[in-house]
Amino acid sequence: MNALKAELIALLEQIPGVKRIPYPDRDDGFCGLGFRGKEIGHFHSGNELDLKLGRRLIQQQGLRHPADSTVHPKRSPNSQYIELRFHQRQELGEIARLVTLLVGELRR
Repeated sequence: MNALKAELIALLEQIPGVKRIPYPDRDDGFCGLGFRGKEIGHFHSGNELDLKLGRRLIQQQGLRHPADSTVHPKRSPNSQYIELRFHQRQELGEIARLVTLLVGELRR
């Protein structure tokens, strides 16, 4: 796992109830992200989190599926999931903010 992904996971695990879900049979960097025992997203092998943010929050936050996605190139615009890419440390806070929004919705 690269240092930036490890830093993001550590940041996300500071959100109460959020945990990394390892997949021991995978050695390509793929792992899940869970909240209260349920998967809310997963990390692809690169610097990308596929987050089950929900259509309402995706729309509310003005997020768009990356047009150049190689993992989910034909994802529906109505999908519950959004691919969030990170390549710089300053992007991690925004991802943590979105996960915090999602967790707030799930706590209701």
